[in-house]
Amino acid sequence: MFLDIETIPKIYQFEQLPEVEKKLFEKKVRYRINDDKTLEDLYEQAGIWAEFGKIIVISVGFFVKDDGSEFRLKSFASHDETEILQNFADLLNTKYFQRADLKLCAHNGKEFDFPYIARRMIINRIKVPKQLAVFGKKPWETSFCDTMELWRFGDYKHYTSLELLTHILEIPSPKNDIEGKDVARIYYEDNDLKRIKKYCENDVIAVAQVMLRYMGKALLNEENIRRKN
Repeated sequence: MFLDIETIPKIYQFEQLPEVEKKLFEKKVRYRINDDKTLEDLYEQAGIWAEFGKIIVISVGFFVKDDGSEFRLKSFASHDETEILQNFADLLNTKYFQRADLKLCAHNGKEFDFPYIARRMIINRIKVPKQLAVFGKKPWETSFCDTMELWRFGDYKHYTSLELLTHILEIPSPKNDIEGKDVARIYYEDNDLKRIKKYCENDVIAVAQVMLRYMGKALLNEENIRRKN
């Protein structure tokens, strides 16, 4: 299962936070504060921390045929994060996705998407599905696959963005409309969740394309993709 998430600050601007959360956020990022970065500047990135952010879209995609001729895409998008997370958990708990060989695949998923989803599920009082519950498991016992980690080839100081990777592998870029830094503004100011969902889905397709490149297989065409509302 290929996936991507879109996150935003739970509260749009720093000055809107309750006083206790302002203090807690300051403690969280105090090591980043300097002459160039104020608390307000750093809060623009609050969506990357599960304690101060929330999920507004989870998009998933998976191949239903071994020859790669059909790729199904589905998104959970809502202003209600609990609804998104519960629906995603319900999907993972279906018989089809209970397979022992299921892998969850994302770009930088081990550092961001997978733990973020699990943390937000706990915060929202949702039972973490077994595919995300890594407590006490060794790395090779988890169901995680990370296209960025695969690209590292053991070089753990190396970071490569999905945008750069798609470019050098000659895969259509997923960043042809908006970028991650735009998501909070488009959500809070433009109220355009549909646009954000499409952006998230494009990232899922890009991750699948990267994996196909790794495997030496042909890329997906639009006619291979089945989008489910």
